[in-house]
Amino acid sequence: MKAGFELANLQFIHNDSIVKHLGIEFTEAGEGYLIARMPVDARTHQPFGILHGGASVVLAESLGSVASYMMLPDPTKQQAVGLEINANHIRSVREGWVYGRVTPIHIGRTTHVWDIRITDEQGRLVCISRLTIAIITT
Repeated sequence: MKAGFELANLQFIHNDSIVKHLGIEFTEAGEGYLIARMPVDARTHQPFGILHGGASVVLAESLGSVASYMMLPDPTKQQAVGLEINANHIRSVREGWVYGRVTPIHIGRTTHVWDIRITDEQGRLVCISRLTIAIITT
């Protein structure tokens, strides 16, 4: 992500959003990556008591969208919005936390493509996702 970007500047995303509802926390940003974590609990379970695949997709899209926002030349005149996402669910999780790490595949003027890897607390792969973001002018 942009050098010197402070995660504290992302507080606006926690206001009445699915990120807040699911308990997603952005924990680390560095050169070319962003990390967030999400609890695996009643908010994120499917009916059989394991992590809902849709919750993993929300974590993946949130990571990619925020990463794109962090790359915008002028976020007062641009927005980063999801265009396409896919996800492969590899392993189930019943409790604890999952951690998502997003890295860029392509950063263009009008589109960004991201790779998101979600792991459990033991570092085992839970989900792989690819997200395409459209950069629009407001």
